[in-house]
Amino acid sequence: MRARISDALLAQRDNLFGWVPVCLGAGIGLYFTLGEEPALISFAIGGVVSLALLVLARLANTAIAPLILAAVLVLAGAGLAKWRVEAVSAPVLTFRYYGPVEGRLVNVDRSASDAVRLTLDNVVLARMSPGRTPAKVRIYLYGSQPFTQYDPGDILILTGHLSPPAGPAEPGGFDFQRHAWFLGLGAVGYTRTPVLRLAVPKVQGFATQVFSLRMTISQAVQAAMPGETGAFAAAIMTGDRSGMGQGTLTDLRASNLAHLLAISGLHMGLLTGFVFAVIRYGLALFPSIALRWPTKKVAAVCAMFVGAFYLLLSGGNVATERAFIMVAVMLVAVLLDRRALTLRAVAIAAVIVLVWQPEAITGPGFQMSFAATTALVAAFAGLRRFDLSRLPKWTRPILSVVVSSFIAGLATAPFAAAHFNQIAHYGLIANLLSVPLMGILVMPAAVLAVCLGPLGLWGIGLWAMELGLRWILFVAGFVAAQDGALSHVWAPSPWVLPLMTLGLLWVLLIKGAARFAGLGMVACAAVLWFQTERPALLVADDGGLLGLQTDAGRALSKPRGSGFVAGIWLENDGAPVTQEQAADRVGLATDGRRLTVDLRGWQILHVTGKTALADLDGCAGADILISNQTDAVDRPCSVFDIRRLRETGSLALNVAQNGDLHIETAHHIAGARPWNVQQGPRENRIVLTAQTRKRAAEATLISEIIKP
Repeated sequence: MRARISDALLAQRDNLFGWVPVCLGAGIGLYFTLGEEPALISFAIGGVVSLALLVLARLANTAIAPLILAAVLVLAGAGLAKWRVEAVSAPVLTFRYYGPVEGRLVNVDRSASDAVRLTLDNVVLARMSPGRTPAKVRIYLYGSQPFTQYDPGDILILTGHLSPPAGPAEPGGFDFQRHAWFLGLGAVGYTRTPVLRLAVPKVQGFATQVFSLRMTISQAVQAAMPGETGAFAAAIMTGDRSGMGQGTLTDLRASNLAHLLAISGLHMGLLTGFVFAVIRYGLALFPSIALRWPTKKVAAVCAMFVGAFYLLLSGGNVATERAFIMVAVMLVAVLLDRRALTLRAVAIAAVIVLVWQPEAITGPGFQMSFAATTALVAAFAGLRRFDLSRLPKWTRPILSVVVSSFIAGLATAPFAAAHFNQIAHYGLIANLLSVPLMGILVMPAAVLAVCLGPLGLWGIGLWAMELGLRWILFVAGFVAAQDGALSHVWAPSPWVLPLMTLGLLWVLLIKGAARFAGLGMVACAAVLWFQTERPALLVADDGGLLGLQTDAGRALSKPRGSGFVAGIWLENDGAPVTQEQAADRVGLATDGRRLTVDLRGWQILHVTGKTALADLDGCAGADILISNQTDAVDRPCSVFDIRRLRETGSLALNVAQNGDLHIETAHHIAGARPWNVQQGPRENRIVLTAQTRKRAAEATLISEIIKP
């Protein structure tokens, strides 16, 4: 038996490197799932254990050694994540601030609600020491803004409201605090007063100069190509999406074409591939050069430099950095006379990204880009076994586009559904009609425009680019307008995606019949997703919004206000109706500023406003009182006022089979981590038993009896 196991392990040696990023990613993922931040001594012990395991791997036989090295890589992944957390550490605001805000402009973009937002660094806040001041803040602009021509590096001043980055809208939901930590954002806020330019920088640093170049090109493109088409062109050339309208973004998402907007692997691949082909075939026209020079390697070097420039011009966001790393690995393979498109090359790129930015593994960008790339490489490697020479030459490019679009869409679909709660049913058709045009016309035209720009002739390239982008926007609008273009799914449990990913990787990397065990993992993940239950009642962390799950969908406590939280709840339910529609659903009994919920026998009272809370006598027969105000009254029920909600975060309430009420808190799931700004004690999962309810009822009865 031992011999058979050893032989089975030895049979996997050819694909072992593919498991390196998987093991690193497992360690990173385990670090981010911890409920408490591990002490530095833990990582010191982990380092010692890793060294001991490396020695053991040297002594073990060749079959067992890879398993030991896998454990070392898992520990290394956790260490990388901890190192990254400490490396990006910066002050985070711990209270609500109102007053003057001064800072240097480093980015301009738009929010999901279409509001312009400014990112400032070198921040100065009133009565706050530099050591406590956030390194960066993000300000949303509302109201009248007479001054809108913001230049990179401008020193701006405004009067704004700032607060710490918000926690999850529901327990286990997207943790914006963690996301902001790695972006360096120590506070977010808004202003309704005019933003003023305080000063113009006399000397611009390299980063500011690059930002200035981005904005200059973006403004010039939008001036030469007005409307949504110009904003689209500016987005794919410079990464500036501030000009994109919300309607266009909605159409692109509904048609599964939103990936064309973000500068990612597709754009980087098309650009570098076009430059590579032009230079290689261009040099081939000159025999004296082609016979003496390694034209393929020259083309690879030039394509790499163009890709690096594109990375700088796009703002160097995470997705673009990841795309450049993947392309650079493949171009280096060309320089080394190796096959560029292999699973090993994809694994090397994944390792580099995980070492550089371990937090990327938690985001949809990393997951979807590597899922698509891995699936495409594996699929086309399989297609090499088939003889396609019998097909007419004109059909081969068409077949390649169809197959690649289908495979990439299929590989990314689970991740898109899990993160964005939607499935674009006509996405394949939209991509078949749009993606080829990006490679044939749009990206070559963009290169032509940049090359002709110094001569003042870039309008030629922009004209051709506009033709392609108009067609893509037309396809997006047409597909999005079709009945049944989009369906929605509920958010899965946290272990669904890891299990599904492991299963798919198992199928690709394991040799022999054992690979089919991966399909079992995928099936288990699908069952877990199907069995995921949404919370019966959700409570926002400010106590201002409740959401009760009913047969008709989630009923909300108010039609306006807390729109961001309401939208996330409804999206995660897989039923993103408007907040007004959700507020009209039956299930919540409203009496002025009092709202009563019957949760399988548990009575929950929601009171908003100081006056309504002050007029409340006891708990009015409720088991739980929820309020968006501070309550100083001793009441015979469980009270979740604004002060306690700061300790718990948002709440998810469910009634167990035995009748107990389970209250899950956002802070319990998020854990006590560096990025979670939390003052005072933290409350974890709360369980209220039927006995608890009985004692509360008795206390209420006694208070009624002795009432004077």
